[in-house]
Amino acid sequence: MSTEDIQNSLDSLGTAINNLADRETPAPVISDRSLSGNKIHGGMITNFTSRGISDQASRMILMVDDDGITVDTIDVDTLQGNVAVAGNLDVTGSITAQSLHVNELTADIRNERSTSLEFDGDNVAGKGLVWRTPSVSRQFVFHENPDRMFSSENIDLARTKHYSIGTVPVITETDLGSTIINSSLTNLGVLDSLSVTGNVDFDGYLFWEADVNRLGIGTDNPNATLSIANLDAEFIIDSENESGIRIGTWTNDDLKVITDDTTRLTIKANGHVVVGTQGSDNAKLSVHGKLGVGVTNIDADVSLSTAGPIKFDGRKMQNGATAPTTGVYAIGDIVWNTNPQPTGYVGWVCTRDGTPGLWKPFGAIGT
Repeated sequence: MSTEDIQNSLDSLGTAINNLADRETPAPVISDRSLSGNKIHGGMITNFTSRGISDQASRMILMVDDDGITVDTIDVDTLQGNVAVAGNLDVTGSITAQSLHVNELTADIRNERSTSLEFDGDNVAGKGLVWRTPSVSRQFVFHENPDRMFSSENIDLARTKHYSIGTVPVITETDLGSTIINSSLTNLGVLDSLSVTGNVDFDGYLFWEADVNRLGIGTDNPNATLSIANLDAEFIIDSENESGIRIGTWTNDDLKVITDDTTRLTIKANGHVVVGTQGSDNAKLSVHGKLGVGVTNIDADVSLSTAGPIKFDGRKMQNGATAPTTGVYAIGDIVWNTNPQPTGYVGWVCTRDGTPGLWKPFGAIGT
């Protein structure tokens, strides 16, 4: 090819290039489902719709970056698999869950349940309800050894309510239940009435023995229906079957009857009876009726009856058929004749002390 031919070819090529440069670029034609995602970089896709996605937003709602997905609002029917929320979760509706595990629950609304609140696990000790403030913790929790419910605070029932055990009321505002039969009470207020079945011990000083119906004061082993003991002495009041009442000392001690802190009558342990106090002559004994000494039955026509001699103002008087031949007598002692006869004597009088002394008859009896 000559130089001229080459020049002409280059001119034709330049003209063709200029014509192409001046021509408008036609819009590319992309067949359906033939655009690869690798061909898209940057820009905005509007009215985007796919088989599973419909973009109707007028502003950016969802952002995907290396940290994950950021979205303002999500409306979803089901979240499959495990979901972890790193942050706060605000729910304006209700939550329905088969199992809810939380470390701390704060609620200011009513808790409506169709089943019981359960605490599961191999060890439920220490679990329950806890109310905490910055300075104090109030608890109603389960404790072991023994199994029990523990409350750190008082439990206050309404006045019309009560505590029950096995549906049986045991404590009300004013009463203890009838099934409460044992107690270790150490202090009681004023009792309007008291009914006791069984033995009673009042402060280790007053004792009631129910099996023998005996009351002991100062003794836990009373020897009568009523026993009052002090040191080694014991005073008793007791019934003696159907024969009467016994009153006196069970121990070998004198029994003294006093008024105005002064002994008026003393019954000695050996049976001697003393009226008044030795060394004092102001004691008086009045018998309004009949008095018998050593006799069982007193004749109706006498005031004093004795079964032996008597001493009157220092003088002994006794009965006999003769003057005494034995015994100790003093001047003025008298023996009354038990067999007086006409021309005999009323009795004999001792005229000289001795054993038996000197006796003279007195009181001649006429014929």
